[in-house]
Amino acid sequence: MNPDWAEAELLPEVQENDVKSLWVFGYGSLCWRPGFDFNKAVTGFIKGYARRMWQGNTTHRGTEDKPGRVATLIEDPQDVVHGVAFAISGDDAMTYLSKRECKLGSYTTQFATFYPVKGQPFKVLAYVAQPENPLWLGGADEKSIAQHILDCSGPSGHNVEYLVRLADFMREHFPVHYDAHLFTIENEILELIRNKKLCLKSMMGNGEGCIRLKQKSPCSPSDMVDEPQRTDTFLYSVKIQKKKLRCLNP
Repeated sequence: MNPDWAEAELLPEVQENDVKSLWVFGYGSLCWRPGFDFNKAVTGFIKGYARRMWQGNTTHRGTEDKPGRVATLIEDPQDVVHGVAFAISGDDAMTYLSKRECKLGSYTTQFATFYPVKGQPFKVLAYVAQPENPLWLGGADEKSIAQHILDCSGPSGHNVEYLVRLADFMREHFPVHYDAHLFTIENEILELIRNKKLCLKSMMGNGEGCIRLKQKSPCSPSDMVDEPQRTDTFLYSVKIQKKKLRCLNP
């Protein structure tokens, strides 16, 4: 890890008074580059959604001619999405997020129930891309999405950065959860890079503006909140090799 990155502590649990704050759910680049001030952060998940790389992006990871692909949430009663809840600090944070996520990203806002690693569930604000938005790219098979991402870059850097850093964050903070869509795309991208003899390092940013979230105190397995069982969870350790990667821009 880059020692120059800003670091922030993750809460081991959420107290009753904490949930009175406005919390924002990060499931994409907000996880490692929030870009706003926050009071507290905690890992956990929301139910009833799946993370999909179905939203287009022309301001960070793509261009008007070739939009990149970034994450959004789609309703799925059988799935869960892991990420980070941030307690908002000050009005500037919401102004920043409104511009980044809504004006530039074409996301809309909705509330969801967040289940922290330890403590009671609470409401979070989530940014979700709807199919009718102008940047919507929609579904495709993971191999096609991987090729699309490999072909795209934008003002904030290569689209590969976004995907690989997101996968790396999920791997580090949720080691027992296998996100099949995310990790399959990552595997396809890495295979394409190897086959085409491309340089992954050259696609990575310098980590400007990124943060590293550190667990304040380790939680034992007995502290974990129960979540729906996934048949593919055990595949995680077989399919994905752990690696250390630097953060990047959104």
